[in-house]
Amino acid sequence: MLFLRNFFFFCLLVWAVMYGLQQQFGAAVIHPLAYSVLGFFAGLTAITYWLTARLLKANPDGFMVAFFGGMVVRLLLSVGLVLVYLYKGGAKEGPGTWTFLGSFFLLYFLFAGFEIWSILSNLRPFSKPGESPE
Repeated sequence: MLFLRNFFFFCLLVWAVMYGLQQQFGAAVIHPLAYSVLGFFAGLTAITYWLTARLLKANPDGFMVAFFGGMVVRLLLSVGLVLVYLYKGGAKEGPGTWTFLGSFFLLYFLFAGFEIWSILSNLRPFSKPGESPE
């Protein structure tokens, strides 16, 4: 439940920063599709979290398989999203293409970093008894 609360606040913070930048600088900094990409990554993170939790419930020792499986799903669906954008004519937008790609990769790395941060902050409960944190 802690993950979901932090995830909600993270998404809200990213949305607020995007909204502020768009109000200040317009489409030159934030592509109009950036909010859709934000929703895509929020949904994708929620789905990979649910899949990872479900796989861990079935096999508690398979954390690495579940986590890296989620990362592969994230990578493949993200590449698919960029390819769909380019196929639908996004490459003909000129500077708008670079704005979209910049927004996309920034959001991709922010959400991947959030997942890694949430995992690293929860590693202590899973350490073996008797091991010192040194």
